[in-house]
Amino acid sequence: MSQAGLCLEDLTVGKSSERMHTVVEGDLTAFAAVSGDHNPVHLDEAYAAATPFKGRIAHGMLSAAYISAVLGMDLPGPGAVYLSQTLAFKRPVRIGDTVLTRATVTAIDDAKARITLKTECIVAGKSVVDGEAVVMVPRRPVDADVAAATEVA
Repeated sequence: MSQAGLCLEDLTVGKSSERMHTVVEGDLTAFAAVSGDHNPVHLDEAYAAATPFKGRIAHGMLSAAYISAVLGMDLPGPGAVYLSQTLAFKRPVRIGDTVLTRATVTAIDDAKARITLKTECIVAGKSVVDGEAVVMVPRRPVDADVAAATEVA
């Protein structure tokens, strides 16, 4: 696994990356343990069966965490700093669902070294979460030898 992600200079509008993850029982219990969200709609089948969802659903923020994984590991990747995220939860995610998470660069702010990305999670071709993220991206380091040669020329 690389410890360096993409630099601002590597990015273009339209560049995208995606990951897939199939939700399993352990994801819900681990997320509940880490987040403290033990809402029975996520953890108790009997309780959840009596809700409009007719069964357990994953935490909405678990899908948001899949977005974080794409941004932090792939696009732009390690070195990026998450600044903001909007989220709209469209449909429930259930145990056994395979979530396709995609981030696509929609704008680049060269002056501030920030990018804006459309973020989405999709299950069986249908949007379950969508939103927009703003991420600070490192610039490519200037090589001292190249800089010195440029100054002499």
